[in-house]
Amino acid sequence: MVLAIRAAVRRIPKGKVATYGQIAELAGYPRAPRMVARALKEGLVPWHRVLGAGGKISLTGHGAFEQRFRLEAEGVRFRGKKVDLKEFGWKPRVNMVMED
Repeated sequence: MVLAIRAAVRRIPKGKVATYGQIAELAGYPRAPRMVARALKEGLVPWHRVLGAGGKISLTGHGAFEQRFRLEAEGVRFRGKKVDLKEFGWKPRVNMVMED
């Protein structure tokens, strides 16, 4: 499970974001967005590109600041506390994660 989640996250292009639910679905675990959060804790993938539903940063404190900083450095813009998913949301091909 963790490897599939990390593979999905690695495919998010610079300057784009995806939600925990979207990554869970792409990894083959559509009802496991919390597992995505757990898999990202080791920081071996571009974790900052994964947001909560609606484009909101789910982290708190320093982690939230760092995530926003990293996203803005990639050109992702915020509208208040949310990323505009229509503009910056990643739209992968259906079987993209399993390709390689």
